[in-house]
Order: sequence, then structure tokens, then C-alpha cells
Amino acid sequence: MATIKPFKALRPREDVASRVAALPYDVYNREEALEEVLKEPLSFLKVDRAETQFAKDFSPYDAKVYAKARDILQDMMHEGLLIREANDCYYVYELIMDGRSQTGLVGCATIDDYLNNIIKKHEKTREDKEIDRTTHVDVCNAQTGPIFLAYRSRKTINDVVDLIKKTTPLYDFVAPDGVRHVVWKLDQASDIELISTEFKTLDSIYIADGHHRTASAVKVGLKRRTANPRYTGNEEFNFFLSVLFPHDQLMILDYNRVVKDLNGLNKDEFLSEVGKACFVEEMGFEPFQPAEKATFGMYLEGLWYKLTVKDELRSEDPVEGLDVSLLQNHILTSVLNIKDIRTDKRIDFVGGIRGLKELEKRVNSDMKIAFSMYPTSINELFEVSDADRLMPPKSTWFEPKLRSGLFIHELK
Repeated sequence: MATIKPFKALRPREDVASRVAALPYDVYNREEALEEVLKEPLSFLKVDRAETQFAKDFSPYDAKVYAKARDILQDMMHEGLLIREANDCYYVYELIMDGRSQTGLVGCATIDDYLNNIIKKHEKTREDKEIDRTTHVDVCNAQTGPIFLAYRSRKTINDVVDLIKKTTPLYDFVAPDGVRHVVWKLDQASDIELISTEFKTLDSIYIADGHHRTASAVKVGLKRRTANPRYTGNEEFNFFLSVLFPHDQLMILDYNRVVKDLNGLNKDEFLSEVGKACFVEEMGFEPFQPAEKATFGMYLEGLWYKLTVKDELRSEDPVEGLDVSLLQNHILTSVLNIKDIRTDKRIDFVGGIRGLKELEKRVNSDMKIAFSMYPTSINELFEVSDADRLMPPKSTWFEPKLRSGLFIHELK
């Protein structure tokens, strides 16, 4: 039984929402983040990445950086850029990219559902990233970036959302990257009760994106429970900011790979080794995007190839059967000797949003070979999570990205 509750959001004034809204903190490196903040002084990125307010050699993990994030957040409130909702409510949040729409519900999930595995994960987190966001949430006393959750679609919820979308929105703007963001308030008591009750019928909710932010929100909640032994479970620190999407509206893009060398092999030797696991077909000069599972595109020395994994190497196992696992096990590890993609400096990753021409660009500059992937499906993500297993790193790339700063969940 999942618990999703409405909340009193801290949110931008309508006339500045488009300027405040920012891509997630981890989309940018430090130089890119600074450039964005200089370009748009109201960008919420200056809260999420407060090191942009310090010299370039200043540690982003210094206590002064987190204090600065808190101070900027409070300044935005005092200046009236951010307003606090008077009553608990949900929000309906639609993102439209390239003519395709997905609509989610903004509310708060509970840390207990995460601890009890009702909210399921599919990715391993890194301690250094957890510590950073845990400190950020704790010092700011607020969750500033929503967790991207998915659930198996429910008609009852969809019907309420569709009705709300016929009303006048709070926000409606197109971001610089061309993605349109539309937000409605869902504040009728009957609608709130229906939504909350319907979520209680769900046995599982899934983290699509935001594993580190989720783990950090949970750690802050547990820390505050320890500091408040008389806690009731209703305090805001027991909940974390989320946007929940029905599974049938989500699309996962490919997450492609580029590698620096052929592990000492020449082209013919490499193709011969690959041929032990895959049927290899030369496709010519046009980029090749796989159209079915267990196939890869490969760009090497100016030519594209289609690789089809041989039947005897395919697997029904929810993890071993993933395309990213097939590539890892039968080419990256066995042929190229890349055993840990988290740490091996010979491999890099290119999100599908950048297109296959980006793979060619990388191979023609700093890499030797590229692999285009067939995207992981949302059902595969569910299957891995339901089996209490973890996906290999860099298995999923979700677009469009949720904006930070449109909804803030205060913990007091």
C-alpha cells in the first residue's frame, strides 16, 4: 500500500516561474552550471549548485557552500520570488517535448515506503553523491529537486488528471531547450481524497530517476527521527518531493557507449572476436539505430555495423537479458576488457537525446569505437526492480527532465 500525500509547496511566482525553473543539478558540470547562472540570475541552479557563487577553486563540498544555498533560498522567499501555498494540494505537471506529452502528479512519498521496498530501486548509489545531497537537504531544510517516480497506470487517477488539465494552468512556458512545461493545481478535497485513496491500492512504485536524491531524503528523515524521538510520522521530514508518472506515458531513450581503443586488436581481429557473439552486418555510412532487442549499432573507422546477438547467448533473466548486459558481457568485458564501467576511464556514455551524430563526433575526435543501443523499456525496469535486482550503470536515459525550483518541499 503506497502513501502519497498533498503538501504546501514553496513555488515560484507565476511571472518568474520560467526563469526560476532549472534542469537538475547533476546535468551540469561546474563550468556549465556557472555559465547557466550567469546567463539567468534567477535560475534555481544557484540554490542546487551554490558553488557557482564562489571562486572556481573553492570546494563544492565546503560547509559555506551549503549555507549559501540556504541563504539564497531564503532570500528568494523574502524577495517574493517564491511563495508558500496556503493549503495542502497536489499539482499536475505536463512536459511536452517534440510533440510528445507526459503528465505526472506532484506530491510527497514517504520514506517508510522506501525503507519497506514499496518504492523500489534499480540502481546502486554512490556514497559521495549521497553525502552531498543529504547535506544540501539538511542545511536548506528543504527538498529542492523532485524524484521521478513511475507507477502502473490507473484509469481513476488518469481521469482526475485529465479533468484538471481542462482548467486554467498555474504555469505554462517553453524552456530554452524547447520543452514546454504546464502546471495545474489540484486542490479540491474530493479530488485529493480520491487520488490519495487510489495510490493506496498500489503495491509498488518505482524510482525512474533520482536514486541519490531519494536516498538522501531518507537519510535526512532518519536523522531527524533520531533527533525527535517523539515523532509521529506526520512531520514533513518523513516525506520526500516526487513527481509520479503512469508507466504508459514514459519513454526511455537509449544510453550509448563510446570506447577509446580496441584493447590492442586491429580492426579485423576485433571484428572476428565480436563475430563469436554476434552476427555482424556492414550498414554503410548512415548512422544505425537498433529497432529491436539484442541488436546494437557499431561505428568503427567511418562505417556503421549492425550487431545481432546470437540466440544461444540471450537470456530470460531480468538483468542478464538487458541489452546493456548483453553488450557488457559479450563485447565490452570479453573482447575489450572493460570490466567495471563505473571506474574504467576507457569508456564514456552518451545519452540518446544527443543523437547518433554525437557518437560519430566522439569517435572522430577522442574515441575509437561507438555502440548505439536499443533502449531499455519501462517494463524491463519494473521487472528488475520487482526482482530486487539492480541494473548495470547507465541503463536508462529519461527525457524530458523534470525542472527543479517549480516545487519545493520544506521539512519544517
